[in-house]
Amino acid sequence: MSTSVSNAPAPRGAKLPARYFMIGGFLGAGQTTAVAALAQRLVAQGHRVGLITNDQGSHLVDTAMLRARGFATEEIPGGCFCCRFHSLVDAAARLDASSRPDAFVAEPVGSCTDLVATVTYPLRRIYGDRFRIAPLSVLIDPVRAEQVFGLTPSRKFSDKVLYIWLKQAEEADLLILAKVDLLDAARRERLESRLREEFPGKELLGVSARTGEGIDVWFARLEFGTQEARPVMAVDYDLYAEGEALLGWLNATVNVSSASAFDPNELLRGFAASICHRLEGAEIAHLKITFTPDEGLGDIAAVSLVRSDFIPELSLILDGPATRGQMIVNVRAEADPNRLRAAVEAAVAGLGGLQGGVSGRLEHAEQFRPGRPTPTHRDAAFEVTPG
Repeated sequence: MSTSVSNAPAPRGAKLPARYFMIGGFLGAGQTTAVAALAQRLVAQGHRVGLITNDQGSHLVDTAMLRARGFATEEIPGGCFCCRFHSLVDAAARLDASSRPDAFVAEPVGSCTDLVATVTYPLRRIYGDRFRIAPLSVLIDPVRAEQVFGLTPSRKFSDKVLYIWLKQAEEADLLILAKVDLLDAARRERLESRLREEFPGKELLGVSARTGEGIDVWFARLEFGTQEARPVMAVDYDLYAEGEALLGWLNATVNVSSASAFDPNELLRGFAASICHRLEGAEIAHLKITFTPDEGLGDIAAVSLVRSDFIPELSLILDGPATRGQMIVNVRAEADPNRLRAAVEAAVAGLGGLQGGVSGRLEHAEQFRPGRPTPTHRDAAFEVTPG
């Protein structure tokens, strides 16, 4: 799949449409890290950037993490971009009013697919004078991909959930094999060969946010490329809906306090491991937690876990101790949502065992399975304005 490239300058005095980037991928593939990296690059180049996050529920960890890094960020809760299309446009308008971005970076829900037909094509058709749509990037977690293709013997999602994973990769303009630093040369070659076999004609790029490998090439393709016209893929919405309905969703906030100072970074790591232990046997898509100290100046700590066999990793670290604060907890797994809540409640009750004197109170929790996706628009073709 190719994308067109144009470096021609705009006519003097002309107002260019804002660049619109969308970075998709299955839950835990690394979209938020990529969104932050692209936004930072654009800011360093002198652009004004607005970010748009998306979730089936409210209280999104990704939003808190991106705002903590200083980015103007709008959140669209309660459904995916395709089903909340007008909210997506309204979010861009709010960002435009507050900070006038010349570039928008959007992160769709990690269980969402069919983004070309339901989001980028309608944006071009209806708002082509306002947005210039970059190629759609879809991130692939390499270890998850090895599981999907049977290259490793570990556990994987059920077939209906994997239908969504496969459809996400199928519709990509740019297929991004993320976290390639996790693979040795033989594993990488085997996986890249399988991806090319499964998705022939796709432009496949290997990248690592940790080492920087491939990042410049990928971002250059986004900055100068424009999504080309192509037929939209076929999607069985019954199967898509059944796959989403197998996923449990939990968003929660927990108030934390202690009579003495504690290490919030280690508390987060232990809390994430405690939840994971209580979900043994369920396949975790992602588990993300942030901690915001009451006495802080906006800095937060954050931990994530992207597979059941993964070790919780800190992505944001607080420099000093804390005595009070709030955690935001997001869990996505192929499991009953009530089981997710029970695991979080039990882990909250056990906070004192992680660091003496710490106690927690569940302030808010919502657990559910995503409803059937019903797109606002679904364009069968890419409409190009004559001239």
